[in-house]
Amino acid sequence: MQKGFNSDVNYRGQTYHVQTEDWGLQNPFIVSRVFKQGTVIKTIKKTYLEALADKRLSAENIQLALRQQHQEMMSELIGGRLV
Repeated sequence: MQKGFNSDVNYRGQTYHVQTEDWGLQNPFIVSRVFKQGTVIKTIKKTYLEALADKRLSAENIQLALRQQHQEMMSELIGGRLV
């Protein structure tokens, strides 16, 4: 199972790095960060229950929530809502 996603996004001539990771069952959070030149400019941290659409804990649902949160963070960035 993939434990996270990393993407570089160009927006208005700047490169941003978007990172989303699953902290695992012992620390059940999905955390996304946006970096600009190595500095964190936005963090979103959700518990599994907040992130899981149907509230059922499974590897498949965690993976889907991880992917969705990463996509949402990139959409916010591209949509100009983070900078």
